This record gives sequence, C-alpha cells and structure tokens, in this order.
Amino acid sequence: MSSDGLQYEIIGKGEPVLLLHGFTGTRETWREVCSYLTNYQCILVDLPGHGKTNTKISSMKDCCSLLIDLLDKLGINKTHIIGYSMGGRTALSFAMYYSDYVSSLILESSSPGLKEEAARFVRREKDEKLAQRILDYGVKDFVNMWQELPLFATQKRLPEAAQTQIRNERLSQDKEGLAMSLHTMGTGVQPSWWEGLPKLSKPTLLIAGEEDEKFVEINKMMQKEIQHAEFSIYPEAGHAVHVEKSRNFGKMVNVFLGENYIIT
Repeated sequence: MSSDGLQYEIIGKGEPVLLLHGFTGTRETWREVCSYLTNYQCILVDLPGHGKTNTKISSMKDCCSLLIDLLDKLGINKTHIIGYSMGGRTALSFAMYYSDYVSSLILESSSPGLKEEAARFVRREKDEKLAQRILDYGVKDFVNMWQELPLFATQKRLPEAAQTQIRNERLSQDKEGLAMSLHTMGTGVQPSWWEGLPKLSKPTLLIAGEEDEKFVEINKMMQKEIQHAEFSIYPEAGHAVHVEKSRNFGKMVNVFLGENYIIT
C-alpha cells in the first residue's frame, strides 16, 4: 500500500507501532521482530529513497511530514515509534517536530545528529562523495564496500541465509534513491537535536549492541539528556540488534511497550 508515495504495510491489530528502518534497508528488516509483537498493529514503512518508495524529498522534515500524512490517512493520532540507525534519527526528528503524535520512542543504534557545525560540514562532504560514488559505480559496488565496514562486522556471525537476505535487501535499492537519502536525511544535513533532548518528555528506550562502542557512548550521553530514558546495552551484538538478536529485541520491546500504553 502507499500514502502519497510512501509505501507501507500493516501487520496485526492493537496499539499502533510505527517501525522505521536504517539506510539501505526496507520495511522487510522488521518482519521477524513484528512476529513477536503480536498484540500490536505494526506499521512498516519504506522510507524515501528506499524499497518501493520513490517519493522525492528535500529534507528530514519532509520525510516526517510524509509520516504524518500516513498516520492521518490511517486515522492514528498517537503511536509508538521504533527506529533503527537512520530510522532512529528520523523517529527522534519526528518526535521533535510532532510530539503530540508520539506515545513512546525506541531508538536503536541512533543519534541526535552532530553537535558541532564543523563536524556536520565534514560529514556532509563525506556523504556527498559517497552519494556520487553510488551514482557513478552503481549499487552493487557500493554494497560490496558497505557490507565490509567495521560497523557491520558482527553480522558476519549470522547464518548464511540471514547474511544473504541482508545483502539482497541492500542490492534491491535504487542508486538515485540512496543518493537522495544521503543528500536529504544524512547525519550531516539533518538538524542537531542535542539541545532539544532535555525537552523530550516521551518515554524513551535507547538500545545499542555492546560491540558497537561508538553508539554505546553516544547513547550514554543521550540518556543523561532525556528526561525519561532507559538505556539497554545488548550483549554479543553490534549495530543491528534487531537483526542479530531478533527474538530478544522483540521481548525487550514488548516489555517497554507494555509499560507505556497509549493514553488517549
């Protein structure tokens, strides 16, 4: 299904949970997790530039506006949101722009962006070069490089079938879509939300794998700034906890959601 170009899928019934994937992902990444969220209405979305969503945007706020359009179409005025990596930055941005729609946040391996303008400038330059590489050499060349990043080293411990599924999901992307995503939703171009974190009043669960040291440190700092934040460091896992430890991730989410039901 689509909502003005945003492709989505609904699984189950109950309180709504909006699930947002990471860069090079699609809504498929959440399918196993949703199998453990049996008491919830899971709304899986292909974010702009990914999967089957071809809608063009110019900023992170544009993406959040598309999510609002989808929720309004579905008659949902409050939802839990789960976001992984880029999807976590999107979820946090959504909460900053449209807090009334948010019941709780689960941010996996995410960040509020970069604090300093100098760091944002360096990251924008890096992402521009990466986007150009994707356009020049295609998705397969990019995926061959991307999957070898230290960030994803722990995924090599997954069964071969799971690794193949992740690779095929990445290979299914469109080069123009990935480049657009970097240009419009990359860490260097999105707003920095560090100063806004103390104003975030929604119950928030932060998740990081213990072997993803960079994001463990970022999330420790986030926890100190957010009013009602829990932080779970998951053992023997890296950046994509929901992929590497799907069952345990699902259990953790169930417990958190059960403690933060929607009050209308």
